[in-house]
Amino acid sequence: MLSKSQISFINSLKQKKYREEQQLFVAEGAKIVPELLNSSIIVKQIYATSDFLRNNLIPSTVERFEIKENELERISSLTKANEVLAVCETPNYVLDNESLTGKLTLVLDDIKDPGNLGTIIRIADWFGIENIVCSSETVDAFNPKVVQATMGSIARIKVHYVSLTEFLQVQSLKFKVSVYGALLEGKNIYSEKLSSEGLIVIGNESRGISEEVQKLITDKISIPSFSHYKSGGGEAESLNAAIATSIICSEFRRR
Repeated sequence: MLSKSQISFINSLKQKKYREEQQLFVAEGAKIVPELLNSSIIVKQIYATSDFLRNNLIPSTVERFEIKENELERISSLTKANEVLAVCETPNYVLDNESLTGKLTLVLDDIKDPGNLGTIIRIADWFGIENIVCSSETVDAFNPKVVQATMGSIARIKVHYVSLTEFLQVQSLKFKVSVYGALLEGKNIYSEKLSSEGLIVIGNESRGISEEVQKLITDKISIPSFSHYKSGGGEAESLNAAIATSIICSEFRRR
């Protein structure tokens, strides 16, 4: 049976302040937790139903608690609790600027929506992009909603938080890396020459890429609209940040 202190502790990790203090985060679900157990991320505790514990191999290093579904609901962030919740150590990744050369890297300028960030992490995983570099104002990658939206990809993608202007200056000036920026006035991505390496900057959902970061972009690109209503006084709304990221990554990899 869950104690009040356990419930309070787990629920506290839904807040960034306490995640940072404890260097812990929570992950939920019969899809995500097994992926974390098989990754380099350290799982400290498992709170799970008897069915989950019976059907999954849990390492002896992980403290486990068998709980009922109604108890799981008391600590879950989901609309409907899903078999298991894990408490994990937050990984501490070191960003090596030199190691990014020869690769594609996503750069996120103040992405605020947890669902967008989680989906972008999942997209990076699909397209073999190892690192995502975020502005300090981007939503926390270990927010429970972000973790849930990654569907397990949080176990494989390294997410870093930095001063974007300083990072981009080092990358473009010292390492001569191309900095691609997704901008409405950019060149058509379908006809533009794209490299197999470089930084791809995705801006805030409503404001786009900030002026300070725009100054450091070397190649402006855009996804053209083919809306049938463009000449008739209206057109499709701008693309969601995660959808735009998926299209851009696909086009880079296709080349």
